[in-house]
Amino acid sequence: MPFIEPSGRIAPFVCMTKKEALETVREIIQTDRAPAAIGPYSQAIKTNGLIFASGQIPIDPESGQFVEGGIREQTKQVLKNLAAVLEAAGSSLSRVVKTTVFLADMQEFGEMNEVYGEFFEEEPPPERQWRRPAYHATREWRSRQ
Repeated sequence: MPFIEPSGRIAPFVCMTKKEALETVREIIQTDRAPAAIGPYSQAIKTNGLIFASGQIPIDPESGQFVEGGIREQTKQVLKNLAAVLEAAGSSLSRVVKTTVFLADMQEFGEMNEVYGEFFEEEPPPERQWRRPAYHATREWRSRQ
């Protein structure tokens, strides 16, 4: 098979050896300005210029308690926690590409969306997904606290 010269318009494929793939740097991100991970996971991992952040819940990192109030206060705390994790990784909310929001009650979407918009005013992420979590599991976890 003849060698094909790559076009200036088509990026060549980059192939890594197994050794190179294993040597890829994974930096675990940890900050006291967001709630500590409560399981076998990290607040975020930074690798190859990307940051993969774990989901956040409305816990005040100083008190370790859920914030008082409703969906507005909860959304604000979640986004403050996420911002703190991203800042610890050397990034910010302005560089977010995708978010996933879990709501137990879709009736609260409007209020949550208003607060969300305050944090992503200038450059909102191009993709945002909405999901309704297993509500009973959330209630059960809270009742154990």
